[in-house]
Amino acid sequence: MPQFAAPLSRLRVLIVCAAVSLLFVGGCASTGNPRDPLEPMNRVVYKFNDGVDNIFVKPAAGMYRDLVPSVIRTGISNFFSNINDVIVALNNLLQGKVPDAINDVGRILVNTTLGVFGVMDVATELGVEKHNEDFGQTLGYWGLGDGPYIVLPFLGPSSVRDTAGWVGDIYTWPVSYVDPDRDRNILIGLRYVSVRSELLEASQILETAALDPYEFVRDAYLQRRRNQVYDGNPPEEADPEDNKSKPTTRGPVGRPGFMAAADAQTSIVMISSRLAAPAELETRAGMAPAIASPQLAVVATEEPKKARVTRLWISNRD
Repeated sequence: MPQFAAPLSRLRVLIVCAAVSLLFVGGCASTGNPRDPLEPMNRVVYKFNDGVDNIFVKPAAGMYRDLVPSVIRTGISNFFSNINDVIVALNNLLQGKVPDAINDVGRILVNTTLGVFGVMDVATELGVEKHNEDFGQTLGYWGLGDGPYIVLPFLGPSSVRDTAGWVGDIYTWPVSYVDPDRDRNILIGLRYVSVRSELLEASQILETAALDPYEFVRDAYLQRRRNQVYDGNPPEEADPEDNKSKPTTRGPVGRPGFMAAADAQTSIVMISSRLAAPAELETRAGMAPAIASPQLAVVATEEPKKARVTRLWISNRD
């Protein structure tokens, strides 16, 4: 096993063990929401993550934004975005989306060469579309349900499926293989602070708009992941209070045997998490409005005409 694996493996083992422990005690901590049987413990972890953000991450991100010129910050963001396209391309291939995977490889080649190792996003200027895929979405694409909602220490909102996907993301993220450890850790820290700095201006939305921030984050996160699994076209649900991101029939999403996508205009407030899910994290800064903490970023899709937001997170019916 390469040298990089030692510290990362310890972190992964700690987080996975914590998640498994929560699952085993979930029966005695159930609440009224079937998607969140571990709510009491999840709320404790949520408060812990929020405290870490307020004490350490948010001040560091503020200093970064104030001291580093915007042109350099943009270059750093583009650099990590180019690296993350490796994960996106691989997952598009695993989902059988060969044209999209070829498109992603093209982005990497163009930005790495003409864009000087990705510092400049030349591919976007040339009209090469950027996608957003990760291993959690790939597992969902092939029919694996998301399972119970979990709030992971330091990483934030997740699920059983997305936690497994996060491990796959780490092992395929090129930065994980940088040696020596010091250089790799510097890159990881820089990326984290870079993304957090781009979300500073929107951090007040959650505080002012949500009556219960925890519930807002949970429901929006689950809705966003469902939306991503179905590539923005989730099927209609019979019970809006029991949203499930697991495909309703067998076979890959979007193929015969799955429910047709909803036709109604949709306005979605989405939440993404897991610093260690590179394919998602780097896309948040370009989506607005956004809300950030060490464990989350709330973002809104482009709002189509006649769309509306209901209860601060989702409306997929007119």
